[in-house]
Amino acid sequence: MANLTLVQAINLALVQEMERDDRIVILGEDVGVNGGVFRVTEGLHKRFGGHRVVDSPLAESGIIGTAIGLAMAGLRPIPEIQFEGFLGPAYDQLCSHAARMRTRTRGAFTVPMTVRVPVGGGIHAPELHSDSPEAIYAHQPGIKVVMPASPYDAKGLLLSAIRDPDPVIFFEPKRIYRAFREEVPEDEYLIPLGQARTVCEGEELTMVSWGATVIQCMQAIEKSGRSIELIDLRTIYPFDMETVAASVRKTGRAVVVHEAPKTCGFGAEIAARIMEECFLSLEAPVQRVTGFDTIMPYYKLELEYLPEADRIVMAVEEALAY
Repeated sequence: MANLTLVQAINLALVQEMERDDRIVILGEDVGVNGGVFRVTEGLHKRFGGHRVVDSPLAESGIIGTAIGLAMAGLRPIPEIQFEGFLGPAYDQLCSHAARMRTRTRGAFTVPMTVRVPVGGGIHAPELHSDSPEAIYAHQPGIKVVMPASPYDAKGLLLSAIRDPDPVIFFEPKRIYRAFREEVPEDEYLIPLGQARTVCEGEELTMVSWGATVIQCMQAIEKSGRSIELIDLRTIYPFDMETVAASVRKTGRAVVVHEAPKTCGFGAEIAARIMEECFLSLEAPVQRVTGFDTIMPYYKLELEYLPEADRIVMAVEEALAY
């Protein structure tokens, strides 16, 4: 076991998988010599060479378009988009081509690529560096969307994503890149995509979250002093509704927490599915604690935008008092 940060766990997964499979190629802005803006790919260029860890031009559409071609040709590319706000220029390649290639060719071609993307706020970054667009890509059939909340999960989920036969967007919550350490096995292990994790069990209320806000949920549970079951989705699409539904049927109440704006955030999908599948078990309306329906503010108000523990506790109290 090694005591690793999220960054180190992802780096270890990349090293081990590149050693195992010589079809893997990493490409993106500054991923090579500099080791990436967050140093996630540090040391890989020296270890595997410039033909497998490729510094690209500043052209996100070109990065993803190239990766699609490499994947269709039999490689396993791992393109990095430097910040989630830069996914916009690559949207057409991702959603019009990567997501549809299996269907378009009736299975003759697939696109086994893993798009690594730092995501979310909380680091006082400038505009287009702090968004949470996971719902946009979860809405596109043909793309899987993953967001780990811990170093252990990050390694196991990334290995599964790389080996998946279809495109996966692997969102990495930058706020917790180095926030804490966790024991991570140095040996290979896989965490299946689409399988949630029950972080802690409880009887009074179900809390559902993913990514960095899982940490704020844990803080809120401690502050509230109530018996709350916390579920970390880990995979946003396809998400593990079976685990969510089983918990809500037990507790009768639910709070969904995420960083993205409230309107059409993925929490809305979860709330709707809970209503559809658990209506007769509900004792209160599903509460959502989210970012606000506005552009992520600059530094002074950034932490006010994020769903911190106090706001989550208020939603818990409202649900329990209903």
